Amino acid sequence: MQSTPSLPAVLFDMDGTLVDTEPYWMSAETALVARFGGVWTHADALSVVGSDLRACARILQGRGVELSEDEIVAELIDTVRLGMLRELPWRPGAMELLQELRRNDVPVALVTMSYGVLAEVLTAACDPGTFAAVVTGDDVTHGKPHPEPYLTGAQRLGVDISQCVAIEDSPTGIRSAVASGARTIGVPNIVDLDVPEVVTVIPSLEELSVPALAAFVATGQLVTSDERS
Repeated sequence: MQSTPSLPAVLFDMDGTLVDTEPYWMSAETALVARFGGVWTHADALSVVGSDLRACARILQGRGVELSEDEIVAELIDTVRLGMLRELPWRPGAMELLQELRRNDVPVALVTMSYGVLAEVLTAACDPGTFAAVVTGDDVTHGKPHPEPYLTGAQRLGVDISQCVAIEDSPTGIRSAVASGARTIGVPNIVDLDVPEVVTVIPSLEELSVPALAAFVATGQLVTSDERS
């Protein structure tokens, strides 16, 4: 019997990939800009999906928000955290995939530009040991699209980045993952993925499994559940 290739690690983005929190962020941004007499459009909100929170804060300052970067970040985080505590909107297949990875002892890292207080809401909703490492926006010097977040995730897991799979929903996150050297899978949510050829794009996390991800690390080819059936 042919053995299954080993899978060293999977690195997950959080917002929009594991949980559909982007509407919380958009609502928070819109309300904040409106409070200072400005307008924040849906297109504006889409343009900062996956971005470093301080970079987003500077853009909001440019739209008239008369608060410091720290104050803007804190207010956005507080609003999104309340939304997550009310309801944690899992993306299709996300919880099931995390559980399968845990059952198979696959190391998993959460690599998000959200800050630690938001990552804690997600990790608390998962089985203990689901994430062997967590990298958040307040952990790193350079946020996505810089490769530092994904390189940090691999380092904390003790795994070479070239043997990791990164899973992302935004162009900003994908640029970070590709630049780090991780094999990268895009799962679109609210923004279109105009991605390089080195990125495999699938419609849903429901397409993924441990054997499929292991083969993807080994060969660069992803055979989804639909293609296997």
